[in-house]
Amino acid sequence: MTRKRGAAPQRFSLHPQLAADTHPIGSLALCDLRLMDDGNYPWLVLVPRVAEARELIDLDADQRHLLADEVDRAAHLLRDAFQPHKLNVAALGNLVPQLHVHVIARFEDDPAWPAPVWGRVDAKPYAPEALVERITLLRDTLLA
Repeated sequence: MTRKRGAAPQRFSLHPQLAADTHPIGSLALCDLRLMDDGNYPWLVLVPRVAEARELIDLDADQRHLLADEVDRAAHLLRDAFQPHKLNVAALGNLVPQLHVHVIARFEDDPAWPAPVWGRVDAKPYAPEALVERITLLRDTLLA
């Protein structure tokens, strides 16, 4: 991350698109853990609270290791809660430049299987009751 000489360091803030597309689950040591608002898949997004981070290489070594541990924790969370056929993990950022990592539980009968989830079917926002149930399940499993 290059910063202009003399410029004040930026404070972390969540990208507006991530804020619009996800719901908070909790805060880990490095990342905000969020639920993607798409009921087609159990889908978590980890956002490191590091200002101006766009790429993995924008994190220092300790942060990269912590991120890997937190991705592992999110993957275990989804596996324990949903027993998926496969877990997809990706840090793309082509549309939202802020560094974030997707962890998606995949099933052989999900709407996009076996293709990637992006662009296959329209997102299916959670109904309010389903959203509360999903977040409660994830928080309970995370704390177990």
